[in-house]
Amino acid sequence: MDKYQTLKEILDGATQIMVFTGAGISVPSGIPDFRSADGIYNQKTKLNYPPEEIISHTFFYNHTKEFFEFYKDKMVYENAEPNEAHKFIAALEKKGKNVIVATQNIDGLHQKAGSSTVYELHGSVHRNYCDKCNRSFGLRYVMTHNPIPYCDRCHGIVKPDVVLYEEELNSYTIERTISAMMTSDVLLVIGTSLRVYPAAGFIRYFKGRYIVLINKEQTSYDNMCDLVFNEDVVQVFKKIK
Repeated sequence: MDKYQTLKEILDGATQIMVFTGAGISVPSGIPDFRSADGIYNQKTKLNYPPEEIISHTFFYNHTKEFFEFYKDKMVYENAEPNEAHKFIAALEKKGKNVIVATQNIDGLHQKAGSSTVYELHGSVHRNYCDKCNRSFGLRYVMTHNPIPYCDRCHGIVKPDVVLYEEELNSYTIERTISAMMTSDVLLVIGTSLRVYPAAGFIRYFKGRYIVLINKEQTSYDNMCDLVFNEDVVQVFKKIK
């Protein structure tokens, strides 16, 4: 039996599937990852700061105009659509599986594809809040108010609900993710180098039967997995439809 058939049988036999995704799952949707040769961290910008510094809490408040210049140009992809991998995961629910997604992505594509339970570990570009009165704003408001989106009520800065460097992950999201890891029988890890902590460390809480990893590059967790596919996730799912 080849490993594609093995993956199909693992998913067919699962009751609760935990799906843990990183930037790699959204690359086929036209959203660059962070660390590859063409990734966000290696792209040239007009700003004389490294991207890791730009997307930090300190930079946001000290250089707000420059932050939004980078953010709107490199971090937001309003027209991106779910690809076959997002749709495959959503379709598992229609087959009667209890599917829980935890993602490091901020693009909202899992929900757009139809997944009903998604824990966004690093937040979402689609949620934005005034840092003074906490009023909520949609993505369009942020994208169309230049150079800095200010609250139209109190004139506070409208901050994207994304986790920047120096900021902590949401405690509720962490708790729900760990709980799902501990109660699922299959863990499907997709498109992540598993280098970003604390999120990457969550897979150590998995207590189920099978860990399947799909990522173009090898990771330090490969030897912990029952199945490893170092290839494009869309191509993997096309082979097991």
